[in-house]
Amino acid sequence: MDLSKIENFQDAVVTVMGLGRYKQGSGLGAAKWLIRHGAQTIITDLKDETELEESMALVTEWYQKYREMYPDRTIYAPLFVLGEHRHEDFVEVDCVVQNPGVPSESEFVVAAKEAGVPIESDVSLFFRFCPYPIIAVTGTKGKTTTTKMIGEMLELEDDRAVVAGNIKVSPLEHLDEILHRGEPTLIVLELSSWLLESLPETFKTLKKGPDISILTNVYPDHLNRYHSYGDYIHSKEIIFEWQAADQYTILNWDHETVRAMGSRARGKLFWASKTYQEVDGCFVKGTKIVFRNEGREEEIISVDQIALKGDHNMENILSSISAALLRGVSLENVRKVLEEFKGVSDRQELVREVDEISYVNDTTATNPDAVIVALKRFGADADIILIAGGVDKELQYDELAEAIVKTCKQVILFEGSASDMLEEKIKGRVPVTNKINNMNEAVTKARALAKSGDIVLLSPGAASFNLFLNEFDRGEQFREEVRNL
Repeated sequence: MDLSKIENFQDAVVTVMGLGRYKQGSGLGAAKWLIRHGAQTIITDLKDETELEESMALVTEWYQKYREMYPDRTIYAPLFVLGEHRHEDFVEVDCVVQNPGVPSESEFVVAAKEAGVPIESDVSLFFRFCPYPIIAVTGTKGKTTTTKMIGEMLELEDDRAVVAGNIKVSPLEHLDEILHRGEPTLIVLELSSWLLESLPETFKTLKKGPDISILTNVYPDHLNRYHSYGDYIHSKEIIFEWQAADQYTILNWDHETVRAMGSRARGKLFWASKTYQEVDGCFVKGTKIVFRNEGREEEIISVDQIALKGDHNMENILSSISAALLRGVSLENVRKVLEEFKGVSDRQELVREVDEISYVNDTTATNPDAVIVALKRFGADADIILIAGGVDKELQYDELAEAIVKTCKQVILFEGSASDMLEEKIKGRVPVTNKINNMNEAVTKARALAKSGDIVLLSPGAASFNLFLNEFDRGEQFREEVRNL
């Protein structure tokens, strides 16, 4: 079946693989959009009805609404296949929409490909059907901060701007409104490596990639999902490797791995750097931030006027400025956001101070390098009680162990294989409490150990699906426990 036009989804049989729990996330967003456009939608997930009860209720509610809203088209009731995947739902259908949490090596995804069934994602569908320029942001760390900052700049320029993607909002939630309005819309999407892997066929068909691509950095992460670090690096390159010559690529000069990737960029190349100033891009020049385009420099703002602190955040700031200016945002609106934007939750977020003890939520630090960044920021006085650990993603913990020894007075570790490795590396040098299996126990223990002036830092450096739904659930549980102190 030809699904190159939205109207062709009417009566098509489409499997959504992975429903998820986010109300506006990829799985729910895709399911709603497909049902709305008349697809016969099969929703399959290895989680059972009890785990997905709320998500199922939302999909059913929207199905009923769409039947009333679109009396002129056939709206099919969704079919839920939960607690299992069935082979026929992947080979006897017109399309499979793969949730980013589903590995491409899944036997069912492989079976669909071998049967010639097209594999899409909510993001690939959005790129396929959205006619307006898209800013896309990826990176191991910093992509959410960068996306949110650009988003605020776009929203100041036009309050109809769309900010979506890997930030728990499917862009399909906005697509129909964008198309109905029929006017150019400012759009920025955060893309994980898994979402990027769903895009090459779409980019190949379109003969272009995102209009502005940003790569913040690449650190070893998710190596349990990739054959090698090189494969993970290549997943990030997808963001710019299909770009046309008149599109823009923004890369981080200060990150050696990313700098080396610059030779493979096909669009117009802009750099972000705290030190280097000899090419087009955005730079720190003395006490000022400067943007250079085709050799012409423009002073943007003084460094001391920027609200978002932290040396690592400067790279995100410089990339955001370049993207916004290249997309036509006024200098006035760029400056206003720089003066007011203080970051996003779950990333080095000060939750509360209790009895002169600071509680910081850095739950999205899911690899050792990200934890090291937080320790460098907060650990100058070696007064950190670190809550960390969980399940290993085949990462290396030697450098993190040394950073912990220099900055931490106590370490509290969630139960898991990564925790066992970390404990072995720091044993005898910093006191360790291991095998913690819930957030209440972790925060209670941290408070008992902390003294006035100390910092309790949740910065895991690992996955923890054995204890929490995801990193955001982990962060929210931390916030809740701290609020209750």
